[in-house]
Amino acid sequence: MAQIPQNPLVLVDGSSYLFRAFHAPPHLTNSKGEPTGAVYGVVNMLKSLINKFKPTQMIVVFDAKGKTFRNDMYADYKANRPPMPDELRSQIEPLHKIIKAMGLPLVSIEGVEADDVIGTLAKQASEQGRHTLISTGDKDMAQLVNQHVTLINTMTDTVMDVDAVEEKFGIGPDLIIDYLALMGDKVDNIPGLPGVGPKTAVAMLQGMGNIKALYQDTAKVAELGFRGAKTMPKKLDENKEQLELSYQLATIKTDVELDLTPADFDIQAPDQAALIELFQEMEFKRWLSEILGQQNGKSTNSAKGTEVADAAEQAAKKDAEYACILDETEFNLWLAKLENSERFAFDTETTSLNYMQARVVGVSFAVEPGQAAYVPFGHDYPDAPRQLSEEFVLGKLKPLLESNKIGKIGQNLKYDKHVLNNHGIELNGIEFDSMLESYVFNSVGTRHDMDSLALKYLGHKAISFEEIAGKGAKQLTFNQIPLEQAAPYAAEDADICLQLHQKLWQDIQQDDKLTSVLKEIELPLVPILSKIEQNGVYIDIHQLAQQSQEIEVRLAELETEAFAIAGEKFNLSSTKQLQAILFEKLNHPVLKKTPKGAPSTAEEVLQELALDYPLPKVIIQYRGLAKLKSTYTDKLPTMVDNKTGRLHTSYHQAVTATGRLSSTDPNLQNIPIRNEAGRKVRKAFVAQDGYKIVAADYSQIELRIMAHLSADKGLLTAFSEGKDIHKATAAEVFNLPLEQVSSEQRRSAKAINFGLIYGMSAFGLSRQLNIPRNEAQQYMDLYFERYPGVLTYMEDTRKFAEENGYVETIFGRRLHLPDIKARNGAVRKAAERAAINAPMQGTAADIIKKAMIKVAAWIDDIEVEKIKMIMQVHDELVFEVREDFVDEASGKIVELMQNAAELKVPLLVEAGIGDDWDQAH
Repeated sequence: MAQIPQNPLVLVDGSSYLFRAFHAPPHLTNSKGEPTGAVYGVVNMLKSLINKFKPTQMIVVFDAKGKTFRNDMYADYKANRPPMPDELRSQIEPLHKIIKAMGLPLVSIEGVEADDVIGTLAKQASEQGRHTLISTGDKDMAQLVNQHVTLINTMTDTVMDVDAVEEKFGIGPDLIIDYLALMGDKVDNIPGLPGVGPKTAVAMLQGMGNIKALYQDTAKVAELGFRGAKTMPKKLDENKEQLELSYQLATIKTDVELDLTPADFDIQAPDQAALIELFQEMEFKRWLSEILGQQNGKSTNSAKGTEVADAAEQAAKKDAEYACILDETEFNLWLAKLENSERFAFDTETTSLNYMQARVVGVSFAVEPGQAAYVPFGHDYPDAPRQLSEEFVLGKLKPLLESNKIGKIGQNLKYDKHVLNNHGIELNGIEFDSMLESYVFNSVGTRHDMDSLALKYLGHKAISFEEIAGKGAKQLTFNQIPLEQAAPYAAEDADICLQLHQKLWQDIQQDDKLTSVLKEIELPLVPILSKIEQNGVYIDIHQLAQQSQEIEVRLAELETEAFAIAGEKFNLSSTKQLQAILFEKLNHPVLKKTPKGAPSTAEEVLQELALDYPLPKVIIQYRGLAKLKSTYTDKLPTMVDNKTGRLHTSYHQAVTATGRLSSTDPNLQNIPIRNEAGRKVRKAFVAQDGYKIVAADYSQIELRIMAHLSADKGLLTAFSEGKDIHKATAAEVFNLPLEQVSSEQRRSAKAINFGLIYGMSAFGLSRQLNIPRNEAQQYMDLYFERYPGVLTYMEDTRKFAEENGYVETIFGRRLHLPDIKARNGAVRKAAERAAINAPMQGTAADIIKKAMIKVAAWIDDIEVEKIKMIMQVHDELVFEVREDFVDEASGKIVELMQNAAELKVPLLVEAGIGDDWDQAH
């Protein structure tokens, strides 16, 4: 995102945002039925701008009533626009009043549009060297962008500087007027050049320059090669006057006579009394509460939600009814409603995010949108009202929550399943999870937390936890939060979850493959992951302590070695000191710079420098060991649960773009396996007495998926015949009999095989193998000659991604690629590489998830003390198995994993057995 200097002059295109806010949800009304959504949207945007950029000068500009000079120029200008809807017209006056009461300068000049006023102000500021930030959703404003003028669209959170204009439109700001004139504008009734759309306009301007250049040699336009180019000279000749008119209409005026002084731009203190009256009239309860809270000397949080029924101010869009249930009669009415429903949304409020330790303090439900209830039983702050007992509430709910007959909808229900388990309740009937629905629908479209999803899919600003609990060290746990604030927050969670499910499920159902990914992979995995997390894994804390001591000694040795090379002592963990030593004292070449222009000491830079210089190699070793110590050998013993004596990680289904699971606290995926120190950490993951660790790992699964997807005969044959795929590839590439392939040739073939999975270029291969680029290119050319199906797959995949904006796994998981059409070559190439890799990595993720479901179903029929699934890492499943059951279990696990999916080549699973994870792996 473009960098915006501090304290810019902010010019707000009020008219643009007024129309956009009017058409965007939520379509709010007050209790009188008067529309308020446009006012809310614009004011919310203004507040956001002020909070984000903290300007001292800002002007909000609106179109004036009546005709403008463009109507005099062209009578039909904007003639096609329908009259302003009454629902919008009625909101203009209160909006203007609120803006003025906020202390913001508001400008509207007769005879010109808001664009022209903004253009004039931006030009004046630019001439003074003042940076201007224009807040607008109007693409026409791109013509104003220069080194001092930047656009921001707060509705999409996009910033547009000169480079961004070129990336978006394919031309610079200096050609935007020409671009708009050529295309015309149906909304504004600007005629343009007949038959010219965005692509044609860009092709003409990129090929020839501006409109003036087009007319200097119209015949040359016919040679540009775009569709319809041959007819374009005639069109240009026949429509010259019309195009000149379009150019004038599209040009933003930058010389409007303005009777303004610099002081007129200053933001003034808000008129609190006027704002209170206006917010009361519009029924903007949250903002009203903020002002009243400030006047009463209270914090914003303490003023929030003075009545349970106020819930989120945004919930007014559905006249939300949120109940706080404190008596048995009302509880029983809600219980009956839940028992008679097919499904309901459900959420727990707890004392902690640690699922092993958290206790439930209240539960919320929603059966219909806009109607939800919170049942508190564990709020223990001073003067807390009397609540129903935990024993009564959970006792009544237990049969309902454990029933498979009534569906449960939640947001990250795995967590709720955990915390209910702490109360002896087994949550069953998990039917939908809005977090997973969002993830399956578009894994990269947004973060998948409820607040982000509510904004994206419902246009709803949910109450945040920090609003009611505070921030930092003083943040309250939920049991300490007064019910006046806790109940609306909790009830809203259930309500929004239900609404998100209804919206997302409606969209997902349009695609059978997405439906299958959700219903047959992700949702069945929820209770399985919960069980794995509950199982946990034993670790040998004494062994880890010994490793920490050994690493400490080795770090001291590396430090001494580094000092000797550098000729002085320095802090190896200090980037600044390291930069000075490497690039100033030792004069190592600067390979890359940070965004601020300093020499980079990033890992990939040090790795390249380490090929020629000793100190970077020492630093790499030092960093790796220091991280291993702080992240694992020192930290893991502190994470052992007091009750179980085991380590319990958290698996996340909705984080990675490709469908792979990730884990935190601790992150099991990042334990190094290619060095001895990392493998030693795995040695500390041990089986309890009488048990063994069984680790089952898919062999070369992504290469096998490549063979399946490409259907290349050579690859299919090699895998089907059980050949060493790298040796077989080397034999093909180097045209040798299999038995004559050297280890060096096999290594090169392995680099090619795995490199192609990740879209590696010849340059990347040359660096990895340390060979000339032309030699690496020859290797790749030979590879594609021998395996033409792979090249076809890669080309077809790139094309599909560009046309559709996504790729798919074998099972239909959709992997979106928002940068696949980026004008920035590096960004686009990265997206193309991702397009090739994502179906393989995503399919591998799908397969191991399917395997987990199959294996878990088998384990369910086994005596509980015989076997536990305890970890999933990359392509590996790890189990703790009773010694007398190891042989039978390992055989069955291999069988189930190999049959988790049917590909054109066999899936191969290798199982190892040992007293610890390293030994089994």
